[in-house]
Amino acid sequence: MAQKPKVDPHVGRLGYLQALVTEFQETESQDAKEQVLANLANFAYDPSNYQYLRQLQVLDLFLDSLSEENETLVEFAIGGLCNLCSDRANKEHILQTGGVPLIINCLSSPNEETVLSAVTTIMYLSAPGPASHPELTAMPVVQCMLRFSLSANTRLRNLAQIFLEDFCSPSQVAEARRRPAHSALGIPLPRTEAPQQP
Repeated sequence: MAQKPKVDPHVGRLGYLQALVTEFQETESQDAKEQVLANLANFAYDPSNYQYLRQLQVLDLFLDSLSEENETLVEFAIGGLCNLCSDRANKEHILQTGGVPLIINCLSSPNEETVLSAVTTIMYLSAPGPASHPELTAMPVVQCMLRFSLSANTRLRNLAQIFLEDFCSPSQVAEARRRPAHSALGIPLPRTEAPQQP
């Protein structure tokens, strides 16, 4: 059973969140890091916490965690960003600090929850139509979404279909269909378990 973070419940919301961030930065335990990041991702779901999370630079903490080798940390980090990016200020921060390539990289994760959060985050960050941030609808992303739209995972298939219909032009989708599949930067369909090595 995971330990609860070592914070005093009487310090108020900002103090509590600050204690979580401090614990994340100071702990050597991967389990504790995972637990703290999961807590921060859950707090990111509540708009009343957005100001505190920006003040404590939790968006940057989430973005930095997307580069971790620990898949669980990546899953919680992209989940936290997904929770935060419906807010305009948070969205702008992610777009302006180079978060888009890190989020796009999550599309190649073997963890289905990470991929689902990444697709949803890309949709939140995109503005439907031509005003969208161009990286979000670059050809490799559109090709990846085409592949996801064929997934056996209903949630992934539906999200990819919505992305293709609402955030891509018909010409982008047609171009992605014409291009060889290997040009999608090797982004595989997510899997729930590691493949067997021959």
